[in-house]
Amino acid sequence: MDTLLLETQGGIATVTLNRPPMNAVNEQLLDELVEVCGEIEQDDSVQVVILTGAGRAFSAGRELQGVLSGTEFPGGPRYRALENLSKPVIAAVNGFCFTGSFELAMCADIIIASEKAVFGDTHMRFGVVPGGGQTQRLPKLIGVRKAKELLFTCKRLSAEEAEQLGIVNRVVPHDKLLEEARDMAKQILENIPETISITKKLINQSMNLDLDTGLDLEAGYHEGGTIAPSPEGRKRIEGFLKA
Repeated sequence: MDTLLLETQGGIATVTLNRPPMNAVNEQLLDELVEVCGEIEQDDSVQVVILTGAGRAFSAGRELQGVLSGTEFPGGPRYRALENLSKPVIAAVNGFCFTGSFELAMCADIIIASEKAVFGDTHMRFGVVPGGGQTQRLPKLIGVRKAKELLFTCKRLSAEEAEQLGIVNRVVPHDKLLEEARDMAKQILENIPETISITKKLINQSMNLDLDTGLDLEAGYHEGGTIAPSPEGRKRIEGFLKA
């Protein structure tokens, strides 16, 4: 792949946006993202994904020359390839994370940010309606009024401000970013992957469901109405009780 790097080790796949100098998102990168997500989904050895950027930026956003020339298309459907992975995705945001790439990071399950990370959405400044889901995900995460403020003003957020709003899970020293992301991935690896996959799906579905419907979906994973652990979960419970 020309715009992405993929490294797999110890159950963790690290996907790096790699379009120097600022990892701008273009059609090729999005197509390759869909491709690599398909590979990861089919690879049973991978249980957690880390998404980051090469150099000093996570990504500066969409390729503006392509926008002007009419060769760029909304990324929303292709961003969903990342969001719909059955495996947890940690975005390790290492620097600038603007507009289209901000939308991409929002598709991750967890965001860990370097202290040097900066977030912002400049769609309004350039007269472009968001096409990667920002009008849908951001209000659900931080509230309608705050989302409108950020989108209408194109305000930049420091990593700490993004954490305060709930966009970012954790802010870490810049030189510890990937280490912290891998540590969290290893914590996830200690747990049962099929249960994590189902729980991720249920949480994502809950964003568009009323409580009763969501509870019915959750209950559907318990056979006969009783609490039903997975086979591996049953082994762990038995081992815990014997200890």
